Amino acid sequence: MSDSDQRPRILYTAEATVKGGRRGHGVTSDGVVEVDFTSPKELGGDGARGTNPEQLFALGFAACWENAMLGIARRKGLDVEDAVVTARVGIGRIEAGRLGLAVELLITLPSLPDHEQAQALIDEAEQRCPYSNAVRGNVEVTLTLL
Repeated sequence: MSDSDQRPRILYTAEATVKGGRRGHGVTSDGVVEVDFTSPKELGGDGARGTNPEQLFALGFAACWENAMLGIARRKGLDVEDAVVTARVGIGRIEAGRLGLAVELLITLPSLPDHEQAQALIDEAEQRCPYSNAVRGNVEVTLTLL
């Protein structure tokens, strides 16, 4: 498979601008999302009110992953509209003093009590989600069915 086979045909592009890094300010090009960044105490920051890139990544990953799962469920005639996905994004040291991420997705499927069916849906969603596809092989992702 060539590199061009791996590149997506872009359907939408999100744009955001940040000034000041982890202690700065960010805004999307349409002005819908505007945030002040702060660095958590665990990363040497003051823990002031604000958000951080890991929180935003967690929100995006959870929303994207759940949407992939909902789409698959609809096509299979499964009603999982009461599903809940919680993403935990951790940041920490990896080799040579660099920083890396780890993701845990906690998936609740109250309307799908059949564990095997739920696991099959989760496995398929993991292959479909663009966030999962983007990080596969680079970020450890743990999927936990609650």
